[in-house]
Amino acid sequence: MTETTHFDIALIGSGSANSFPGPELADRSIVQIDRGVGPDRVFGGTCLNLGCIPTKMFVHTADLAATPAEAGRFGLVEELQHVDWPAIRDRVFGRIDPITAGGEAYRRDHEDNANLTLLRGTARFVGEKELVVTGADGAEQRVSADTIVLGTGSRPVLPPIDGLEDASPHTSDTIMRVDALPASLAILGSGVVAVEMAHVFASLGVEITLIARSQRVLRAADADVSARLTELLGRRVHLVTGFDTTAVRRTADGVELRGTHEGGERTLRAEELLVAVGRRPNSDLLDVSAAGIDTAADGRVEVDPHQRVLAGGEVREGVWAFGDLSSPHQLKHVANHEQRIVRHNVLHPEQLRRSDTMPVPSGVFTHPHVAWVGMDEETARESGREVRVAVQEYGSVAYGWALEDTTGFAKIIVDAGSTEILGAHLIGPEATTLIQQLIQAMSTGQTARDIAAAQYWIHPAMPELIENALLQLVD
Repeated sequence: MTETTHFDIALIGSGSANSFPGPELADRSIVQIDRGVGPDRVFGGTCLNLGCIPTKMFVHTADLAATPAEAGRFGLVEELQHVDWPAIRDRVFGRIDPITAGGEAYRRDHEDNANLTLLRGTARFVGEKELVVTGADGAEQRVSADTIVLGTGSRPVLPPIDGLEDASPHTSDTIMRVDALPASLAILGSGVVAVEMAHVFASLGVEITLIARSQRVLRAADADVSARLTELLGRRVHLVTGFDTTAVRRTADGVELRGTHEGGERTLRAEELLVAVGRRPNSDLLDVSAAGIDTAADGRVEVDPHQRVLAGGEVREGVWAFGDLSSPHQLKHVANHEQRIVRHNVLHPEQLRRSDTMPVPSGVFTHPHVAWVGMDEETARESGREVRVAVQEYGSVAYGWALEDTTGFAKIIVDAGSTEILGAHLIGPEATTLIQQLIQAMSTGQTARDIAAAQYWIHPAMPELIENALLQLVD
């Protein structure tokens, strides 16, 4: 039997988990175990290597590539003459890959980490606080720890569609590193990853077929925002809604998707396929059931408000989880916050902090941007509260008028009496930035009445969109 090595702390993951070690823990022995992400199992987590960072670098490039379509309105003539995909791809990963390699080398070799042992491999539970780590070569090591911190994230899923796995589709793990742009790309899915990648590849000249099972894209957003984005994306890509995919086949010409649509059978074709229907927590890879750890129906590890793992409905002392592994939000800023909560609670068990005290915002970097926080209108009305709703069009304020924006809007929902801000929903240029002032107000307890007229709003700047929406709610 393999000998067990005991540590004070076992830290599993290298995304937000990588911020856990530090000087305050220098007196404790730590083993950091990392399976890696993507086909190459690289260190550093999803956000850095496969998610937030590279996708936004591609989005910025796509935004630049898309400007000729809008230039004519402003008396300009622009054209996209050439897309050098290898140069675009290599610029992105030429910056990211050295950070990844440097991060792993720092953890493995730097004197700051004298108390830390880095193990690369897949960890799985074999007891309440015992783990077996299987390396890429199949070798196994057994470790135990007094404190276990789980930050193993999530991975893309392939739905159980006949032939899909055999068709070798792309996921967000692989699509950004393809050798060449396909002439056409089918995107199966209609959520955040799907609409962002539709914008990126359509802007670079790829013919996009976006396939949604429902009638609208981005169903997690407020219904009005979702409907507007569905309309706008439908102008840029071949958008097929209400399509239920039943089979996928790889053919000599590309990929073929068969399904039911509007009461009949239909076949869609493209050179390549991107599957972006969601992600699953990596609890199965950890085999958390072997430790008696509770999971939700979607595979999330169950935790209490302090991020302590639950087992049989009770707190399992000394075991913590955070981020995509345990959160329904699957957002990097949530993972970062929850990791800070876990770190504080491990260091100060007598002063436990909760992680669920702030509203959780979301941002989608498609074209145009979408952002929201708090309740949508339907949820607010169903809550039984009397609410007021303001909708302010981008084109109604000076900077939006200068942009000639005719489709963007801000929607703010408040309690009719107190003007407590219950939710905010934006679609339009820089929506992901504009919403921050409303996130701040909601997080600090400021009402619409508190912020509408108690400060100057720079004219003629875009935040006047928020000001004018708020003024509708406090008269």
